[in-house]
Amino acid sequence: MRKTVTELADGRELVYYDPDGDEVRDATDPRPPEPAAVRPELRLDPVLGDWVTVAAHRQGRPYRPPAGDCPLCPSRGGRSTEIPAADYHVVVFENRFPSLSTQGAGRAPDSPSPLFRTEPGTGRCEVVCFTSDHDASFADLSESRAALVLDAWIDRTTELAALPGVRQVYCFENRGAEIGVTLPHPHGQIYAYPFLTPRTGKMIARAAEYRARTGHNLAEDLLAAERLDRRRLVLTGTHWTAFVPFAARWPYEVHLYPHRRVPDLPALGPAERAELPSIYLELLRRFDRLFDTPADGEDAADGNGTDDGADGGGGPTPSAPTPYIAAWHQAPRHGGGELSLHLELFTIRRAANKFKFLAGVESGQDAFVNDVLPEAAARRLREVAS
Repeated sequence: MRKTVTELADGRELVYYDPDGDEVRDATDPRPPEPAAVRPELRLDPVLGDWVTVAAHRQGRPYRPPAGDCPLCPSRGGRSTEIPAADYHVVVFENRFPSLSTQGAGRAPDSPSPLFRTEPGTGRCEVVCFTSDHDASFADLSESRAALVLDAWIDRTTELAALPGVRQVYCFENRGAEIGVTLPHPHGQIYAYPFLTPRTGKMIARAAEYRARTGHNLAEDLLAAERLDRRRLVLTGTHWTAFVPFAARWPYEVHLYPHRRVPDLPALGPAERAELPSIYLELLRRFDRLFDTPADGEDAADGNGTDDGADGGGGPTPSAPTPYIAAWHQAPRHGGGELSLHLELFTIRRAANKFKFLAGVESGQDAFVNDVLPEAAARRLREVAS
């Protein structure tokens, strides 16, 4: 892998990741330097104790522009984009409309009440473009290209974790308009948080409680239990196992763990890194095949034979790509010694033409109701294997 670091016209960093070769990355950004007015701030929820990021400047970001105006495509035919080169393999750059920023982070006015605590929204948000092909998806990538994306994730995690004030690095991909993706070009994001996210905090607390009670590591015992039970296994390699969690929140949800517990992507060994691209691509391709045909005993129009109307009807045709979120959970810089690196991949689609939206009980009480039996979801994901 060869890494070339450069800058866009407004000073944002851009990094090319290429296979070993002779590409020269000397294209410059001809656009006038027009930095966005970035003023993110953090506000502490006094009831839950969670940090909420307020980033009002993001209202002006592009929303699903036509392919000819895509800012993530290469700069070609006289049109300049976020990527100055005429072609690329994998590119990472600072988000023009970040939720967190190392420059110019804002802060709400001081309040006389101690209940209203604020902090500057200091951090970093990056965009990861997986390919220059606007119409592709991650599942379309070759194993070598997926390995290059992995190299980029590892490099960025290492770089961002070393920034002052960063507590946690989060690599993820949102795919599909139903998820809320504003740019359809295949890409993901990386957030460098100045705080511990609520989900990671819960994981740390739960793992600590389990260690105190049993003397064991929760992630290691969980992986061993799922491998022994086998009913929810989806895919097993030499170094990785994917399974539907026992208490899955989403209709189709898969967790992917390395057999050797490591805290983050940079800690993966050569063998684990070599196997991951094929495993990951296979999972994504299975997600795209989930709704091509009905599962055995399932009505194609409904994932569980009933419809209470509470979480959405109508929607895409069975041939539409499956919307998903792919989230890499890594241990924070400090305090996450009991955690294990793992992927959580899930879709909000519960049937070919129905979605699982977060309605009253999920959004109002954070109490999930799953419409699909986890064991049935795992069976379906095994059925659609390549």
